[in-house]
Amino acid sequence: MKRHLPVLFALAVALVMLPVGTDAHFKLMEPTSWIQMNDLGDPQKIGPCGGNPDGDNADILTGVVTEVTGGSKLHLKVQETIFHSGHYRVALSVNSRRELPADPTAVEKYTERGLYSVWGVIQSPPQIPVLADGLFRHYPEGDQRASFRPETPMDPWEADISIPNINCEKCTLQVIQFMADHVYNRHGGYSYHQCADLKITADPSKPIDEGWPTDMTTND
Repeated sequence: MKRHLPVLFALAVALVMLPVGTDAHFKLMEPTSWIQMNDLGDPQKIGPCGGNPDGDNADILTGVVTEVTGGSKLHLKVQETIFHSGHYRVALSVNSRRELPADPTAVEKYTERGLYSVWGVIQSPPQIPVLADGLFRHYPEGDQRASFRPETPMDPWEADISIPNINCEKCTLQVIQFMADHVYNRHGGYSYHQCADLKITADPSKPIDEGWPTDMTTND
């Protein structure tokens, strides 16, 4: 066993010398995701909804469509499995995921480690198709690191999201985690992505919300 000690010591030194990790991860706990996730929430890098890099998600589809009454609140619950400074945004597409907005515009900086984000633009007030922006803001203070792996699971973040009073056979609810102080990721920029399929039935006692696309039931 003694002959292995130098190797173990060298490995320990190497680990200490590694730069602070900048990968962040989160899981969409409510509503149910359109795909099966692992314990970290992967696969989630590729926009607009995560999934496998090759686009073949047949083996991980959940097939779950969450039914929601238009003009009501939908409970959102996310858990960061690897903490990172930033915030969240929620958007909704009616007919196609191509209706979803681009990831938040990032203010960037150049460092010795390459291109990094400083912060992301937050819509205030949110504009269709964004439902909520700037949720769960959490940025480092003092000497805090931007990213670290918690020793125990973090408490989930929760919010009630206002759903428009529309009819939609199969909408896509998109949840994005924007990451500040994060290296540029060629697959997903500075955001990680999760989605859920919704069926929205308008409340007949309320007026239909204007500005949303008419449901053509061709969501892809």
